Amino acid sequence: MLPRPTPHWALLAFQAVGQALDDFTSLPFPARPTPNSLSKWFNISSTRLTLLLTSHAPGRRPCPRSKPWWSPRLSSLKREYHMFARMSGLDPSHLNWSNVKSLRRTYFKAIAWAKQAHWSDFLLSATLHSLWTAKRFAFGHLPQRFPDLPGATDPSEVAEKLLHHFSPPKPPPHRLHLPIRHGNYTALTSEEISRALAKYSNTSAPGPNHIPYLVWKSVHRLKPSLLPSLLDPLLAHGFTLPPSKGHLVSSLTNRASPPTTHLPPSGSLSSSGRSPRSLKE
Repeated sequence: MLPRPTPHWALLAFQAVGQALDDFTSLPFPARPTPNSLSKWFNISSTRLTLLLTSHAPGRRPCPRSKPWWSPRLSSLKREYHMFARMSGLDPSHLNWSNVKSLRRTYFKAIAWAKQAHWSDFLLSATLHSLWTAKRFAFGHLPQRFPDLPGATDPSEVAEKLLHHFSPPKPPPHRLHLPIRHGNYTALTSEEISRALAKYSNTSAPGPNHIPYLVWKSVHRLKPSLLPSLLDPLLAHGFTLPPSKGHLVSSLTNRASPPTTHLPPSGSLSSSGRSPRSLKE
């Protein structure tokens, strides 16, 4: 099965994105925010923005090396088989059904022959580096092996013991105090986000949602108030996201602001791999 095509960000329809961003609004901010509710709010809002951008980016075509045994003859057989299959659905006569069965046998036999011919050519041209690949394809993967632990007789018990050993149960959580918006906080401006984004190259490695910096810069240029509306509530209440999540808010880390509290792992408004709170330097 071929992997899902990835978005081709270089062909993003910026004009259509600009019109969609004009209609985009984030969810209402929680009246009494907690770490979980704030994380959920940010996660949903950033996911909606990510889906909006992805829906306007065409998918890349699958790599031609994903099926190296494919040929123009197989493409022709495939078109012919599906055409007669649709015709037999409209007119399920005996003649049409016989043609469909005959074409299906021919099509799948041609696929099997093409795979076998490609495998033979691969073995004939095998080198010292590709020999191990041929062996893995020929003999398959080794059966799964499980460690021998006392009191564990099957894989599920082994997994349970390993999980309990390396990830012991957490202690009961402390009483959660509702955060208070800090009175001395200054609102995040679009100029600050522009300066933060300017520090990164368009070709820098993107964050967890694989949206490059070029797209975030374009989004900020098309609607300067969007990113501040998502990031400002986090910073105003002294919340940050875990540094390992690589959110865009992590590029605003050194900004003078109230004491911070880490949110639980959440969504995907991404960009850098640092920790959260920096703009004013």
